[in-house]
Formats: sequence, C-alpha cells, structure tokens
Amino acid sequence: MNITDTSAQDTLLEKPAGKKRLWSVLVVALVCILIVGTFWRTITNWSSADTSLSMQNVRVATVVEKDFVRDLSVQGRVVAAISPRLYSPAQGTITFEVDAGDKVTKDQLLATIESPELTNKLKQEESSLQRNKLELDRQRIQGKKLALEKQKAADLAKVAMVAAEREKRRADNAYATHAISQIDFEKAQDDLKNAQLVLKHALQDANLDQESLDFELKTQQLLVERQALQVAETRRQVAQLEVRSPVNGMVGNLAVQQKNQVSKNQPILSVVDLSEFELEVNIPESYADDLAIGMDAQVSLNNQLFAAVLVTISPEIENNQVAGRVRFAKENEQGEALQQPAGLRQNQRLSTRILMEHKENALTLTRGQFLQSDNGRFAYVIKNDMALRQPITIGARSLSEVEILAGLTKGDQVIISSTDALKGAQTVMLAR
Repeated sequence: MNITDTSAQDTLLEKPAGKKRLWSVLVVALVCILIVGTFWRTITNWSSADTSLSMQNVRVATVVEKDFVRDLSVQGRVVAAISPRLYSPAQGTITFEVDAGDKVTKDQLLATIESPELTNKLKQEESSLQRNKLELDRQRIQGKKLALEKQKAADLAKVAMVAAEREKRRADNAYATHAISQIDFEKAQDDLKNAQLVLKHALQDANLDQESLDFELKTQQLLVERQALQVAETRRQVAQLEVRSPVNGMVGNLAVQQKNQVSKNQPILSVVDLSEFELEVNIPESYADDLAIGMDAQVSLNNQLFAAVLVTISPEIENNQVAGRVRFAKENEQGEALQQPAGLRQNQRLSTRILMEHKENALTLTRGQFLQSDNGRFAYVIKNDMALRQPITIGARSLSEVEILAGLTKGDQVIISSTDALKGAQTVMLAR
C-alpha cells in the first residue's frame, strides 16, 4: 500500500524585499569603510604631496652615530726612500767601474774622472804653498840676523856708556883737584849724556825692529796657512774625481756613455738604496690645504694594510695636483715594532689611504649623489612613506661618508641618490 506525500500541497513563501535590500546596503557600506580606512593614509599623502617617486628608483641610508674618519684615497708609486743622483765634480773624461744594475756597497768606487786642469791646479797650489813656507823661513832667518845686529848695536852703546861713566868719574876727581879745566869737565858730562841717549835709542830700535819682525812673520804665517787650506781644498776636489757610492744598494741608470766628456755638475749616474722604500703620491689640489706632514696613512698590499706616515708635501701645484711622500711606519704609538712590507718593487702601484681627520661619536651618513643635487644643503627624510625636504649642515667628508652637523638625527632615513628629478619639492609621495 503506497502512502502519497503532501508536496503537492506545499506553498513557496517569498522574503520581504525591503529587508534584503537593507542587508545589501550594509555590506556595501562596510566594504567601502574598510577600503577607505585601509587607504586613507595613502589618499591623504597623495593629496598633500607635491610629487611622487617610486622607492625602486632611490637609494636610502640611515643616519648613524659612530667614529668618523675623514680620509683620502690615492694611488702611490713605490720609490726608493734614498736614491741619490751623483754628479760630475769637474770637467773631464769619465771611466765607469760599474754597470747599471750592479750591486754596490758604501764607498765603493763607481767611476773616475780624468781632469788635467784640476790635477795641474793642485800642483800649482802645492808649489805656491812650498814657496810661502820658504819665504817664511827666509824671513825668520832675516829676522834673526837683524835682531843680532840690533843687539850688537845696543851692546856697543852700553859699553860706550860705561866708558863715558868712567870718564865722568875721572873728570869729577880731576876737577875737584883743579887738574882739568872747566871745559874738559863739561865735555866729560856731555859725553856721558850722549852715551846714555845712544843706549836708550839702541834699545828702542831693537824692540821696535823685533815687533816689526814678529808682525811680518805672523803675516807670512797666515799666508802659509791660507795656502795650505787652498791646497787641502784642491786635494779634496781631486779626491772627488773618484766617484764613490754613498749608500749600499744598486746602480741605477748611467746618464752618460763610457769614456765620454762630462762637464762640471753634470748628472752621471744614480744609486738606489733597496733597504727602505717610500710611496710617491699625487694629491688633488682641492685637498692640499687639508694635509699636514705627520698624518697617518694606510697602504694596501696583498690584502694587508700597513701603517704609514705622510712625510713630505710639495709646495708646488702641477697639473692640479700636489706631490707628496708616504713612508712606512716602523713602530706604533706604544713604541712596538711594526711589520714592514716585503717584496716591494720600484715603480709598483699601491692603493694608499691618507687619514686626515678622526672624530668620535659623530653623526654620519653614507655619501651619495644628493650632495651634488642641493650642494649638501638639503636632504629628503623618509617618514610614513613620505619624503620631506629639510635643510641640513654637512661637515667633513670622507670617501664613503659625510659628517652631519645639523638637520638630521640618529636613525633618520635619508634619500642619498640624486634628487634632481624632484625639482625642490617639499613633500614627495613614495610608491612602493
């Protein structure tokens, strides 16, 4: 027996149209609110921004606080610290005793110069010295002879005075007994006075002649000494005709050919001391005023850094560059010996970093093209997907960083790429 269902009797009831429409409106409104809330900041930024820029087209760096080192990187050329160039001491014919590249020791004979003129001059000076010595000896003999004659005259005058004194005493006795006349008595007195005057003048003449003789001998002695100095100087010049090495090292280039004629002060060869090297660096003119002798430096060789010191700075500017010398440091500030680089070669190129300034706890920012865009006076600081243009003050600059004196704080994110395309916009929307 089959039981029949009642589906044929069911009636479909419709929902009220107003309630359905209300729910639809509420859903749409909720979705709109969510969309507006999500993009409200973006919409606000778009409305307030002067222009927009994609984050993919900019480089961003963070302001950090750390030790700031202002440095300069240049290429250095290895040169011998001691590389004397030798010159011809006189005109003549040169004969080399060594060849270029030979190792030599200090005071080793390198070359000889044959100079007949200088050799002849030495002989003339020695002859003049001998003549002056003979003249001095002659004056000494002549002086002794003259002194003897003056002494003889003084002795004779003394004898004559003694005789006159004796005659005076005899005349006194005779006159007392009226044995001689008044005239004879007075004559005896006159003879005594005359003898005394003769003796006095003889002694004065002898003393004066002795002084004159001493003066002449001293003058001649000075002439001898002067001529002896002249001979010594000429001998030194002749000895310099043998050119000797001033250092241990290696002979460099020979400036003239064997047996050639050379003039005085003409370069003839160089000697290179291979025990100590320096670096010759060319520094841009713009850094010349910031450099000082004694500044620390670092030289890179085979992935190692070696301490060095800036030892010379040229006062001249050539081709917009200033020449300087960097020497490897032998010890640190504590006096401890430092490792010296090995295997250096003449004219080898090495990267050199000169440390011009060091500041502790300084605000620094990575160097970028933004410095050229606004001459380092403005920067774009990123805040909430917006880049705000604000004035800054730049201090010292290094190869990779710049010092921030004002306008930025630690942790600020700054656009460091070129900002020329922004054309000075105060606010920039950053699209990610």
